[in-house]
Amino acid sequence: MSSSKDADPTLGYLTRKDTEVKLPRPTRVKNKTPAPIQITAEQILREARERQEAEIRPPKQKITDSTELGEYRLRKRKEFEDLIRRVRWNVSVWIKYAQWEESQKDFARARSVWERALEVDYKNHTLWLKYAEVEMKNKFINHARNVWDRAVALLPRVDQLWYKYIHMEEMLGNVAGARQVFERWMKWMPDQQGWLSYIKFELRYNEIERAREIFERFVLCHPRVGAWIRYAKFEMKNGEVPRARAVYERAVDRLADDEEAELLFVAFAEFEERCKEAERARCIYKFALDHIPKGRAEDLYRKFVAFEKQYGDREGIEDAIVGKRRFQYEDEVRKNPLNYDSWFDYIRLEESVGNKERTREVYERAIANVPPAEEKRYWQRYIYLWINYALYEELDTGDMERTRDVYKECLNQIPHQKFSFAKIWLLAAQFEIRQLNLKGARQILGNAIGKAPKDKIFKKYIEIELQLGNIDRCRKLYEKYLEWSPENCYAWSKYAELERSLAETERARAIFELAIAQPALDMPELLWK
Repeated sequence: MSSSKDADPTLGYLTRKDTEVKLPRPTRVKNKTPAPIQITAEQILREARERQEAEIRPPKQKITDSTELGEYRLRKRKEFEDLIRRVRWNVSVWIKYAQWEESQKDFARARSVWERALEVDYKNHTLWLKYAEVEMKNKFINHARNVWDRAVALLPRVDQLWYKYIHMEEMLGNVAGARQVFERWMKWMPDQQGWLSYIKFELRYNEIERAREIFERFVLCHPRVGAWIRYAKFEMKNGEVPRARAVYERAVDRLADDEEAELLFVAFAEFEERCKEAERARCIYKFALDHIPKGRAEDLYRKFVAFEKQYGDREGIEDAIVGKRRFQYEDEVRKNPLNYDSWFDYIRLEESVGNKERTREVYERAIANVPPAEEKRYWQRYIYLWINYALYEELDTGDMERTRDVYKECLNQIPHQKFSFAKIWLLAAQFEIRQLNLKGARQILGNAIGKAPKDKIFKKYIEIELQLGNIDRCRKLYEKYLEWSPENCYAWSKYAELERSLAETERARAIFELAIAQPALDMPELLWK
């Protein structure tokens, strides 16, 4: 029993020792000098081949009379039947059996084998194909027809069966029959290839009207861009230009928002070009460029630029090229809407074209991208978008109301508690003065001093009032200025200077006295001068 302990259960009664593979010990070669006669691998192979013994084959048997033939057939059939009993699911065995019966010219038997095979696996379309081929080869046309009929009824989604069936009918010259088969097939709504083969079939017999009717059904079954373009090209080939155009127009109505709409528009425009209708083609390109999302229209742009170079005047070409540039900028601002430099370039492009509505639209889109953080450094570029917009409205379009609105909106947008831009306040005020609206200007500057007082604003406001000769107002402003910034020597000296220029020496002296008395001054030497 002890030996069975180390026995492996998979080895039965044998122990490991019994089943070990003993490899011969490698022999040590003592003499390593090369042999006098060298043998090549080729030589070894050739010798092996020569010494091979001929394989044993059974003797050839000649069948001399019908009894022997019967015996032979019986034997073969028995072999086949045994095989089939063993591997019933193996289709190739059935096929061999049926083909052997056919070679014996026993067609009834062959048919019976095919039918039995189909009972085993009727979904195997190769079986049907081989069966029908046998019937056709031996010129049993009605039998073949019967087989095809059953095949397409059981496996309507296997296109090959339909094609072969139709091909057979056509070879026999039975066009009406082939057409009927096609009709049966089309009820199953096959893929594009099926429809196109039907159309080709009709065109082979010059049935243009019929083909047109099939195209109509085809575009309903496959409402894809490719199908419509094929239909239009078919009409074009037959020289039916109005019909082709009508097809394209219907396609555009149905598929303007499709993924592949670009292909459709390009094909339509090229069709119009071929018909020497340049204006129409241009309209199509423009319509397409307005309707298709920018990301999908690269090819369209290329074609449009090429078209304009060929047919367009100078303006048209420029427009096309601008379109291309516009496309690039759109791409940039889509990727990073806070890249203000791209917006400036885009706006410059639109201004050079001179389409006011479009320029305005780009400005509006640009200023909608407010910087995410309320820090002045992020806003410095952004503010120039507003300034450019306001100047554009004032100088290029001459729309003063809109300009006023732009300034107002901009001032509302800036978070004045955290930071402000003196230049915007001043530009808005100067604009009002240009419109001879002093009250408006004063209001803006007053607001500025109230919300975000800055040196620049005080200086400018005082300068404006001085030019207008409102001395009292100037005094008030200086007082406000010094209240806000009492250590500002520049303000003190300017105030005193103003009083001196008005020959109010007493007042000037009093101002200087007050100034020197301030606890903190930024540049006292200025005052002492």
